[in-house]
Amino acid sequence: MTTKDRVVSWGYGAAWSAVKLLPERAAYKLFDIIADRLWARRVGAVRQLEKNLLRVLGKDTPEPRLRAASRLAMRSALRMYCEQFRAPVWSAERVVNSVDFPAEDIRILKEARASGRGTIMALGHTGNYDHAGMWLINFTGEGFTTVAEHLKPESVGEKFLAYRRGLGMEVLPHDGGAAIFGTLARRLRAGGMVALVADRDLSAHGAQVQMFGEATRIAAGPAALAVQTGAVLLPVHLWYPAYGKMSIRVLPEIPVPTEGTRREKIAVVSQELADAYAAGIAAHPIDWHMLQKFFLADLDPAKAPKPEARPEAGSEPEPGAEPEPSAGSGPAGEAS
Repeated sequence: MTTKDRVVSWGYGAAWSAVKLLPERAAYKLFDIIADRLWARRVGAVRQLEKNLLRVLGKDTPEPRLRAASRLAMRSALRMYCEQFRAPVWSAERVVNSVDFPAEDIRILKEARASGRGTIMALGHTGNYDHAGMWLINFTGEGFTTVAEHLKPESVGEKFLAYRRGLGMEVLPHDGGAAIFGTLARRLRAGGMVALVADRDLSAHGAQVQMFGEATRIAAGPAALAVQTGAVLLPVHLWYPAYGKMSIRVLPEIPVPTEGTRREKIAVVSQELADAYAAGIAAHPIDWHMLQKFFLADLDPAKAPKPEARPEAGSEPEPGAEPEPSAGSGPAGEAS
């Protein structure tokens, strides 16, 4: 382990031990201060965040408005860290009562689960997906399966895996190869729940879509799983209405087309999912924690996604079609 890795590991360990002991208001204030300092320094993540937000707010957005939005977005991103460090001491009552989940959305979720087809919940890098997962486990009384990016250093990655597994999630490693897709498909065919953060493609083989008038790639996993298994695919958006609170919006099922090749079906479903993501992000842009390059126009030529090689109809997708990493692929992944 390098000196930098040791420092990062110590920092995460200290935060998990100390932040949960602070009064909640003080903890949020501390992370707002950290966010403001990062924002004021205009580190690379902040500059990229502003490039992404400019697509959402409009390319003619005045500089002061963009800077104000990016400041709030940095606070939102750091708030997620604060809540991750404090989550181990949250009671079930705290988890449930701090979430706003409309009755109509609960009905959509209940019907999906009652169908017996399996349920895919496709989230973006918005709000706090760990909080949403905790709410789901408390609400249903069941765990779910997700996929997480393998974080560096190893000790930090293990802390995040242990944290999420301790919440009741089955966490599969993103770098586990083609077997991951098969495991997810089996969970769905058994009527289980799968939650995937899929608005950013890490595989370089994702589905190319249009968002905010520009080309990007999202993970093909949710669409591929829906096509392969017939599971219910539900787009989910999260945002913060206030400190200590979170809102969850579950949209109606994205149906799989009845006609077309497997590849064509995945493309259609992926674009509909991208449209759902875009609508949620446009409604609450400051809670979109996209601090990395996202639009193809921003990617360096050497890092541009390679052309995907799709499997033929009836076969399992290759590793490139795996779902996007879940909770660890957001701000936690970027910090490493």
